[in-house]
Amino acid sequence: MEAPELAGALIPMVSAPVVLDVRWRLGGPSTYPEFLAGHVPGAYWVDLDADLADPPGPGGRHPLPDPGRLQSRLRNWGIDDDSRVVVYDEANATAAARAWWVLRWAGLASVQVLDGGLAAWTVAGGTLQSGPADARTPGTVTVRPGAMPTLDADGVARLAAEGVLLDARAAPRYRGEVEPVDPIAGHIPGARSAPTTDNVDGTGRFVPVEQLQERFARLGITDDAVDPPIGVYCGSGVTAAHTVLSLEIAGRTAALYPGSWSEWIADPKRPVALGPDP
Repeated sequence: MEAPELAGALIPMVSAPVVLDVRWRLGGPSTYPEFLAGHVPGAYWVDLDADLADPPGPGGRHPLPDPGRLQSRLRNWGIDDDSRVVVYDEANATAAARAWWVLRWAGLASVQVLDGGLAAWTVAGGTLQSGPADARTPGTVTVRPGAMPTLDADGVARLAAEGVLLDARAAPRYRGEVEPVDPIAGHIPGARSAPTTDNVDGTGRFVPVEQLQERFARLGITDDAVDPPIGVYCGSGVTAAHTVLSLEIAGRTAALYPGSWSEWIADPKRPVALGPDP
């Protein structure tokens, strides 16, 4: 979604989409003070760590949220089964894409990402509202998890051998040269390096569809219907959602490995690859 389109949709407010502010930083601090300082009018603040994930554990640093708890949060934000939802972050949609994916996984059909985030909104002349979120009538949405494809560790191992598995982390992390977050460096054997940052341009907006298609073709993904299945992982299932979204924009469907690298390495029997090659 483009910023001017969202501005038009917010008038009249009675038929406006539910807007979620998903600004987030890995490891904190909280972005709530920034939300209070200025956000898209009518938006609700989302705590990615608390609202869009369960606590860290054997399933990784950002396991999928408990469906009942997620349903409660969505209803608090005024979301119904047929609501239109627009999510945004600061600029490049890496956090907003996690919200897009989780809401789609939960069964919501109409979820869009504001391309370019809050930065694009302000550049387009959008006004900002300060203070806490406005009160809204609670929603009635029913969460039905499973509407987006996922992979577990065994499925990832099979897909790496039989399909295309993309690693959405930065290339140095893929190669195992650095690992700023997890205790073990490297990548899942058979995975191909596909940094999420290559999905967007210098302003944080998604590159054109044709450019995304060319990028994924270089990684072995084309429009041919006989192509093998596609999976994506990252460190903990957050930025990988951005590549799942980018693939959808490019016309392809991919499964997310929610546990990602942080779950993979929790089992010392699972193999680890180093270097630039799958």
